[in-house]
Amino acid sequence: MTNTKRTNTKRSSEAPPEQVDVLVGGGGFAGLALAIALRQALGEPFKVIVADPAFGRPVRDEGRASAIAAAARRLFETIGVWAEVADEAQPILDMAVTDSRLQDVMRPTYLTFAGEIAPHEPFAHMVENQAVVAALTRRAEAEGVELRADAVRGIAMRGGSVDATLSDGRTVGARLVVAADGARSAIREAAGIQSFGWDYEQSGIVTTVEHEREHHGRAEEHFLPAGPFAILPLKGRRSSIVWTENAREAQRIVALPDAGFHAELERRFGLKLGEIRAVGPRRAFPLGLSVARSFVGERVALVGDAAHVIHPIAGQGLNLGLRDVAALAEAIADAARLGLDIGGADVLDRYQRWRRFDTLTMGVATDGLNRLFSNRSDALRIVRDIGLGLVERMPRLKDMFIREAAGLTGDVPKLLRGEAL
Repeated sequence: MTNTKRTNTKRSSEAPPEQVDVLVGGGGFAGLALAIALRQALGEPFKVIVADPAFGRPVRDEGRASAIAAAARRLFETIGVWAEVADEAQPILDMAVTDSRLQDVMRPTYLTFAGEIAPHEPFAHMVENQAVVAALTRRAEAEGVELRADAVRGIAMRGGSVDATLSDGRTVGARLVVAADGARSAIREAAGIQSFGWDYEQSGIVTTVEHEREHHGRAEEHFLPAGPFAILPLKGRRSSIVWTENAREAQRIVALPDAGFHAELERRFGLKLGEIRAVGPRRAFPLGLSVARSFVGERVALVGDAAHVIHPIAGQGLNLGLRDVAALAEAIADAARLGLDIGGADVLDRYQRWRRFDTLTMGVATDGLNRLFSNRSDALRIVRDIGLGLVERMPRLKDMFIREAAGLTGDVPKLLRGEAL
């Protein structure tokens, strides 16, 4: 990464801070995509820095992959990133939902979804996170985004800008600071923005599995009493596993020797794709719901996990963050072209009104689904299976669900429609 800088030289107290238009804390999907979109929309004079200590470390493959919904894919196409990962992206061609107990011999399919929202346009693709972040990083550098291997440690208001203190001791003055630094956002905390939510006492186990037979682009979600077990197709005879368990049980399973882990995996995966083998790192991540009480503060905007964390039951967490990016980028670009203050309250209020209701709706929906399906009640299982069967017989309702999952309902920002800012 040729533009990545790191220095331990502390700024003199008399020297004025460096001035930029936007400082983004966090160099993941959301932070890099926002920086690229702003540079492309507003050009060379518009200065954007992305600060993340990960820029100074070797890239670590955590074995994680994500479902990139159609709207998010359109965003990546528009900012010139998708072409770099398209060959590694596996389209989801159809999806099946089952509901059973772990010991049940049969796993009846109650609901299926076709995988296209339009001819030759899948509603989602699976792609490994490492490939997408690498492509975003290269595009950011090509667009002139400055990448700094530092974290944002604190912020202080100064007239019409905000001074951000970096982990190397330097200060950067910005018209707007964007928190894209994850669920435990230091920027959100420094801005005094609280969040609300709860822990599900569940963990998500993730790994990659090789299998003997082709998956044909089919995704499956098995609802088991402990939580959903998702099989998501990757390129080749491989699938990404997102496996929900009680938090203590998840830690036990992850710590098992390879043979023990394989046995637990096979009990849930089954043998429909032949012999299987876990080939990626296996890790467990705590699951919960968390939503910031405000998505904006004084000259601060939150995007991605800094603004909201939801259950992975619908695979929408990453895509919600990219919806934030599209909305915020459009609000900033429109304001800049009109000569308005990009960090002004009216601009940030537009962004918050655009995103907050959608986020709360998705948070409530995923929370309800998790509570409905992650339990051992036979009575509830009968009721929900009847409900799934009814949805299966209602094509228009299924189409609505697919378009919602694809991110193409409501007031869709330009980038998610595939339009440049």
